[in-house]
Amino acid sequence: MKVKRRLRKFIVAIFFATTILACKSNTEAENNKAVSTTQKPNIIYIMSDDHTSQAFGIYGSRLAGLNPTPALDEMAKEGIIFDNCFVTNSICTPSRATIISGQYSQANGVLDLEGTVETKNQYLPDEIKKLGYQTAVVGKWHLTHQPNFDYYNIFTQHHQQGSYYDPYLTESGMHYEPFNERANYEGKQHKGHSSDVITDITLDWLKNKRDKNKPFFLMHQFKAPHDDFEYAERYRDYLEDTFIPEPESLYKYGNHGSVATRGEHDALIHDIGSSVSKRNTIRHMGMRLWSKKYTKRNNPDFDPKQVEQLEGDAYTSKTYQEYLKRYLRCVKGVDDNIARLVKFLKEEGLYDNTIIVYTGDQGFMLGEHDYIDKRWMYDESMRMPFFVRYPETIKAGTRTDAIINNTDFAPTLIELAGGKAPDYMQGNSFKQILETGKEPEGWQQATYYRYWMHMAHAHANPAHFGIRTKQHKLIFYYGKYWVDTDNSDNEWNKKSWGNRFTWHTPVAWEFYDLTKDPKEMNNAYNDPQYKSIIADLKTQLKAKREALNEDDNDKFPHIQKVIDEHWND
Repeated sequence: MKVKRRLRKFIVAIFFATTILACKSNTEAENNKAVSTTQKPNIIYIMSDDHTSQAFGIYGSRLAGLNPTPALDEMAKEGIIFDNCFVTNSICTPSRATIISGQYSQANGVLDLEGTVETKNQYLPDEIKKLGYQTAVVGKWHLTHQPNFDYYNIFTQHHQQGSYYDPYLTESGMHYEPFNERANYEGKQHKGHSSDVITDITLDWLKNKRDKNKPFFLMHQFKAPHDDFEYAERYRDYLEDTFIPEPESLYKYGNHGSVATRGEHDALIHDIGSSVSKRNTIRHMGMRLWSKKYTKRNNPDFDPKQVEQLEGDAYTSKTYQEYLKRYLRCVKGVDDNIARLVKFLKEEGLYDNTIIVYTGDQGFMLGEHDYIDKRWMYDESMRMPFFVRYPETIKAGTRTDAIINNTDFAPTLIELAGGKAPDYMQGNSFKQILETGKEPEGWQQATYYRYWMHMAHAHANPAHFGIRTKQHKLIFYYGKYWVDTDNSDNEWNKKSWGNRFTWHTPVAWEFYDLTKDPKEMNNAYNDPQYKSIIADLKTQLKAKREALNEDDNDKFPHIQKVIDEHWND
């Protein structure tokens, strides 16, 4: 009997112990599940340099049939695609300064390529860190001062532009110097093509160097496809035997432009706007494209006699074909490295818990209107490719025509990380658009643009500002550098390469009805049927400038004088 009683007590004890352990285990599982479901998403912000919307499949341009971006297109289709994302100042450093600060150029002080952003003014990573994220930036930085990130590994050479091949990078923990302090400071050299190198570094950081107890915010920033379009050796035959579709406006200008961009009776077309053709006698694409310096790596067997005897449209077409092939080979390198990154994220179980953003720092002219480079307020230069993938809250296959610009990136990323943008940021969060595909009530219906770097780098783009809605665009060319060069007491960088800052170019307005003229072939500013529309756009433009503290009265009175004199032209 005693044995039986002891056995019963033992069984009961075992039962209670097992029950308690099971309850504890279930409770821990529920707690772990709660932690898992409330864990903040990782964020990867991917940005290429000068990757314009024409060079994608998803944007349906003349180049879409070439299938230039299969990996990027697949990612985009799994999320939301923005058709109306615009840059506020289409040039590398100002665009990046706007993205990192959430402010327009005049507010953050970076008007042109000579501007810098001090570490303490790099607001985006600072705000993200406050939310418990580990932050990192890899690749092109181009803002001079030390990055305000937990980890960085950035291009060092050529004003932080970096080299396409065997680039030097500076990693956090190494001695850091802004590029303008010691010309011979180079950092650590990495062998290979830059697009491969920075992807290697990113993958290594994700796998081996990050704190896996924290969510991460990573900015992965390619050099490609910035000029001079040095692609990886493995792409030499890509598109070699393919005819690249040409824009009609490469040869036929129509009523595009104004006296500000063309001069009276086209007197300035040889001076303003770098070209594909030989139109611009100061800087056209062939001057660099066909030179020995720029063919020695990508086309060492090139015979200059192939182009020396060509003139007119034949020369233009030959140059365009080579220009686009080199550009698209760089794009191919970006796309293939995106595929590597996606493969890694999937293998590591990170793909669906990571918000992935892709964009370019601005658009780029690929021969439209016989222009190269960016800087212009024309759509090919002003429009940024932009899409976001995050299956937790973003429905696949979503597309929107909501207007956003690069001041909106920082507020949105901060809100996606669980925070709220500080008041000093001028942009607006579009998180609600990401999650619903719809514009919230009162959402912005126009975007403001301003290019400050008047007649620079032999690309020779006159200074201008303007407003773009979904239907219309109004541009004002005021034609003066932001420093009053007529005042002998003022100083500016007279050694800046290829500049003609002192040339005051003609003043003019341009207006495009984008509903009828999406390729901007007809400047209809003087068409009386648009008088009321133009008047309304001027009212909106003036209100935008006041709201953004873009009034030039105090800092740039020489510009404000031009504006006042010609506002009602």
